[in-house]
Amino acid sequence: MTYTNTAYKAPVSLKVNKDTEKVNLIFRGQGVILFTATENCSLTFCDVSGNPGMKVKFTEQGISVNLEPSNEPLVTDNSKGLVNQKGAYYWFSLDAQNQRLYAGIGEARKETAVYSYQFPAEQNKKLFLESLVSVSAEHLHITRILRDPITRSIPLLVKNTEELTMDSLASGMYLPKANLSLTSQQLYDCISGKQFILNTPDFPEFTQAIEHSIATPGKWCYEVLKQKSTEFNKDKPNEKETYLRITLGENNGESPGIPYVMEIWPVGHYSPIHNHGNADAVIRVLNGAINVSLFPFLSGDAVEPFAKADFKKEDITWISPELNQVHQLKNLDTNKDTCITIQCYMYENNDKRHYDYFDYLDESGVKQQFEPNSDMDFVEFKKTIKKEWEEFQGEKPKEVIPQRKPWYPPYWC
Repeated sequence: MTYTNTAYKAPVSLKVNKDTEKVNLIFRGQGVILFTATENCSLTFCDVSGNPGMKVKFTEQGISVNLEPSNEPLVTDNSKGLVNQKGAYYWFSLDAQNQRLYAGIGEARKETAVYSYQFPAEQNKKLFLESLVSVSAEHLHITRILRDPITRSIPLLVKNTEELTMDSLASGMYLPKANLSLTSQQLYDCISGKQFILNTPDFPEFTQAIEHSIATPGKWCYEVLKQKSTEFNKDKPNEKETYLRITLGENNGESPGIPYVMEIWPVGHYSPIHNHGNADAVIRVLNGAINVSLFPFLSGDAVEPFAKADFKKEDITWISPELNQVHQLKNLDTNKDTCITIQCYMYENNDKRHYDYFDYLDESGVKQQFEPNSDMDFVEFKKTIKKEWEEFQGEKPKEVIPQRKPWYPPYWC
């Protein structure tokens, strides 16, 4: 897992801003090469003297790897390579420590791999793989190099130190909070506390009141959701493709939109497929449950999610510039409760662009820009919902308590 090590500040990734024929790996014998390509292309890994040691070819028919100069093929059952889908990009992972190779499409992770090769233990290719220090490109554009190779599937659930056990760490069930980037750790610490809850002593029926506002014509949530039916598709109203954005604080210029957003998802409502402006994000479920579909890249062409996951109350998940960036959220029709999440975003310190939009796909599969907005400030929202709830409680008929008959006779004899 790639994360920030504050002890020696070794770069976890290098962005390649211009076309180049040769790039050095961050560490010898390991790393991930991310690139874009529109035609048959290849990567050649070389030693310190520039001698080629391994060549990787991407074609529409598949991915092939050959050792050099012998041209010995590393054969696997692979038939998928370059794809004709907008937004697609590719990656190749070199791992000397585990003597393993991976290649894939979209986000660099085990779940998107379409090629894998494990060197037989008896061959012991570790020293050979560690001799590879640079990579040359042909007919492709290298966009980024990651320091760490792809090893295992990356957990979506984040747990703090006090919640981790040796069993959970060994099985890879959870991502330790310490393995998040420093930016995401900051966001996590802000919203993971025990007092970060909806139902507080001053308004213990807050979630119940929100449900009432959603279900009742004329109330704030009901009416705003109805008004937002054309937010993502101007010509095709869709009341199910709506949710409420209740913001906490102001935009400080360090995130796409206001960094802290409470999102309200009625049952059956969902978002369009979208990304997050290459920002870090942490998401906590405060009420109900949410279903998340993860996509390898954002494309108007048909792209299937590589993973789906359900998150329940108190679960915390995460987004980084390289991972979990493209998703779709839905409060499933089978759920009973409105889902309420707190979502927080922030650009990393090395982000010099600050892209202020979430790109999303409309009903026609066309990529559009959404500038994160606010339906209401949290303080004002809570006051509004509390007022609605008090009015509703005042309208309810008071319960008539029957008088008890006296146990003694009406008259004393």
